[in-house]
Amino acid sequence: MNTTTSTTVNPRPHSGDMDPPQIEVSVVMPCLNEAETLGTCLAKAKQALADHDIRGEIIVADNGSTDGSIEIAEQMGVRVVRVRDKGYGNALMGGIAAARGRYVIMGDADDSYDFLEIPKFVEKLREGFDLVQGCRLPGGGGTVMPGAMPTLHRWLGNPLFSFLVRHMFGAPIHDVYCGLRGFTKRLYDDLGLRCTGMEFATEMVIKSTLFRESIAEVPITLHPDGRREQTPHLRTFRDGWRTLRFFLMYSPRWLFLMPGMMLILVGLLGYGLALPGVRIAGAALDAHTLLFASLAILLGYQSVQFAMFAKTFAIAEGLQPSSPKMDRLYRWVTLERGLVVGLVSLLCGAGLLGWAVGIWWQQDFGRLDYARTMRIVIPGFTLTALGVQTVLSSFMLSILGMSRR
Repeated sequence: MNTTTSTTVNPRPHSGDMDPPQIEVSVVMPCLNEAETLGTCLAKAKQALADHDIRGEIIVADNGSTDGSIEIAEQMGVRVVRVRDKGYGNALMGGIAAARGRYVIMGDADDSYDFLEIPKFVEKLREGFDLVQGCRLPGGGGTVMPGAMPTLHRWLGNPLFSFLVRHMFGAPIHDVYCGLRGFTKRLYDDLGLRCTGMEFATEMVIKSTLFRESIAEVPITLHPDGRREQTPHLRTFRDGWRTLRFFLMYSPRWLFLMPGMMLILVGLLGYGLALPGVRIAGAALDAHTLLFASLAILLGYQSVQFAMFAKTFAIAEGLQPSSPKMDRLYRWVTLERGLVVGLVSLLCGAGLLGWAVGIWWQQDFGRLDYARTMRIVIPGFTLTALGVQTVLSSFMLSILGMSRR
């Protein structure tokens, strides 16, 4: 057996009830036409539980198999839970909901994961970790056997998405896609996972990290898929996009806030150069530069507003935890303050636009010096639009935040 290494985030003992449940570990295998390999996986899981005196049960969460997988599971004396709703996440949810153990070990039934490694996960769970993530990649001490993982997945997809989950969310793992993992039933109940497809596994990692659950990582060995007739369920580009999409949807900071702040900074820089008419390398920055700068500011401001909307909604729905930083922001950003700021900006913008109309009136509504008047019209238009956006977004943010009060 490989030596277990771990990445630790605030482990804590699971005191639980004084009397532990009769079943300590539930092994849940999602299954969709896995007749070629299911028997081997079940035999290994049974052996692991028996050899280490682990009080456990094995559950096959069948998602509509037609190749005899159900009959194999029943013949081997394991529980079969039939899950009608299609999807990897749905299958796991059905199996986990039926689990009676204090701890749950989940793993695919294609014989790529060695269920003889179950005791490593149980050991970490007994130490007090809430989530124990397997790691197949060498960066976390794991091993990928020849032919076990497509080249694109091994050297680009998995490392890239694991890098992103570490830096976007702070997850202490090196293999976000690994499907062999263990967790407490309490953790699963508390997280309220919602993804019904392959994002289920990444959602568990991200939410466990955001809610500061204790996480450990253990190295495992990935073997070649044991199936010969059944094609793998994973689709490289489709599932890669779904993962990236999920990461962005779960991170208003990277999806909305950071791009919005960058656009605002670019817009302010444009204003700082164009208003005094700076020339750079012979290029005159004038009214057209102001127009582009205003566009950047308006788009950036709207993006920042979306970040606040998304964060407020995520906290209200329990998708993300609140934080002292957000609590301070909500105390400062009130509806009344937003209305005042918005109205001031609106009045300033209207004043500039009125000034421009006055200049036009002085010219008997004839032709204007656009290089001069556009320096008034563009900022006036921008301040007016920002004021209206601020008023409306203040109401919207207040509506989304009603459940916080």
